[in-house]
Amino acid sequence: MSDQYTLADSAAKLILSRTSLRPQIGLVLGSGLGAFADSLTDAARVPYAEIPSFSQSTAIGHAGRMVVGNAGAVAVAAMQGRVHLYEGYSAQEVTFPIRVFARMGIRAVIITNAAGGINLGYSQGALVLISDHINLQGTNPLVGPNDDRFGVRFPDMTQAYSRAYREIAREEAAKLNLMLHEGVYAALLGPSYETPAEIRHLRHIGADLVGMSTAAEVITARHMGLNVLAISCVTNMAAGILDQPLSHAEVMETGERVKSTFEALLRAVLPRIAKDVGK
Repeated sequence: MSDQYTLADSAAKLILSRTSLRPQIGLVLGSGLGAFADSLTDAARVPYAEIPSFSQSTAIGHAGRMVVGNAGAVAVAAMQGRVHLYEGYSAQEVTFPIRVFARMGIRAVIITNAAGGINLGYSQGALVLISDHINLQGTNPLVGPNDDRFGVRFPDMTQAYSRAYREIAREEAAKLNLMLHEGVYAALLGPSYETPAEIRHLRHIGADLVGMSTAAEVITARHMGLNVLAISCVTNMAAGILDQPLSHAEVMETGERVKSTFEALLRAVLPRIAKDVGK
């Protein structure tokens, strides 16, 4: 079995060798949301293909590179695209970049995704803080022998999504006159979209959003003690809610439409999270 700790350490050293910046905040930018990384200044852009042990993103809208740069006065490491279980990768491969973040010195992660809206109070283009998740992907990134250098065997998930960071996001959204919802994210395997019956089931068990990512990344982050803020963009309403088919083109179009709003929220939140991790 490969030593994930050593592999993550090697990948972190390669990334840090390309820049003088030493970020403490990591960003995972999902479908249609990767443009934020293009706005970073003093940026080093490292394709995933050049990073040891990194998997290659095949999903449309995922550029597949690590960007280390400044968002204003805050240094960040941004994943411009992620890999997913539905691409054929294991949960350990999907979450390897989060391990690398930790070995780079990252202490907090902001995870974003495109999601289907289940809660009828949401509309297309809504931004939603994730307060909790339901992992229905059939796997967990911590399966197998535990490496105590990363974290404990049975990590607590009671506060997987930082309450303090959600409060920061709400406060900054209010200053921007931005409506910010909050809800529970259901993670499914994909790549097919859910059926209307599955969406009815998810609503019944308490899900407000549905997507094909995030949960494994959050579990891994918390395993290593990283604090998490997660934000979904509702790029479409889930199956059966509107009488229309679902398409990835719609996901990308909505991501482009809300890009400026989403970036404004990120730029407002980052200095306050940077202040927290710098304590």
